[in-house]
Amino acid sequence: MQRAIALIAASVLALLAVAAAGAKSNDTTITGAGSSFVSPLVSAWTPAVGSAFGYTLQYSPVGSGAGIAAITNRQVDFGASDAPLTPDQATACKGCVQIPWALSATSIAYNVPGAPVHLRLNGKVLSDIFLGNITNWNDAAIKALNPGASMPDLKITPIFRSDGSGTTYNFTDYLSAVSPAWKSKVGNSTAVTFPAGIGARGSSGVAGLVSRTAGGITYVDVAFAINNHIKFAAIRNAAGKYLYPSLRRITAAADAFKKVPANNELHIVNPPKSAPLAYPISTYTYVIVPQQTSHAAEIRKLVFWALTQGQKSQYTAKLLFAPLPKPVLVASEKTLKTVHS
Repeated sequence: MQRAIALIAASVLALLAVAAAGAKSNDTTITGAGSSFVSPLVSAWTPAVGSAFGYTLQYSPVGSGAGIAAITNRQVDFGASDAPLTPDQATACKGCVQIPWALSATSIAYNVPGAPVHLRLNGKVLSDIFLGNITNWNDAAIKALNPGASMPDLKITPIFRSDGSGTTYNFTDYLSAVSPAWKSKVGNSTAVTFPAGIGARGSSGVAGLVSRTAGGITYVDVAFAINNHIKFAAIRNAAGKYLYPSLRRITAAADAFKKVPANNELHIVNPPKSAPLAYPISTYTYVIVPQQTSHAAEIRKLVFWALTQGQKSQYTAKLLFAPLPKPVLVASEKTLKTVHS
């Protein structure tokens, strides 16, 4: 375990050192690490934050698990994770708060020659694919969901994240909600033992691998699927609608869950039948900061900007990040005010 933490630390510090090489010496530098899911959005924010405050924002997309470790060890000014802190992680982080600062979805991306642009899948079939129970693209269960489609006689290759990942958390949170078999055999976490398939590191890793693997299927934040021109599936929601992620459908998923708990932990997978437009594998992503930090003023400015100006469509729309709903925005701003020096 200590060796793993040391490797994470070395990775984060090496990436930040590379980023620092281009920093202006007269800028205030804010360092962050974690979620690869949110990294395209942070990249879009970075020049604007520099213009607004004179900050150099250095962000390392090392995965949610590594980001939590980095902020716990105070190697960075903030961590980022698509998975909420577990009770043990919250204790270890010693006074950290988690603030929802972005909203998007996990797409089910696939590379199946001849398959429809938005292949139809449901929770049971998706669970059976990643459990290794469905192993071929012309399986009767897949064909039944896609009448009239020509499905090839091609082996399915499930592809999963090999690093600690908030996207894995979101995907397994969904599968645990819709599949009793998945919940009992595998469960929900940032790192689980997948019964079938091959692993790759980071969102870019799984997106790249599925694009090179005929028959491959993976879960990846929708921005990476779009940027890599990979097809992604339409997933059946609780209302029986087959939907692929869009801004309207991500917003509908978030709007189906009204209450924000005191610790800001939010689960918006598998929304109820009363939300027929909701895409069922949507998620918030969190910035994690110490409540007491010498960079409190800078952190408050950065995160407040992300919660307000950073939600504008010029930064979010092309990446399919939806604006935060008002109750979540209010809760996030309230938590941010507790950060002090």
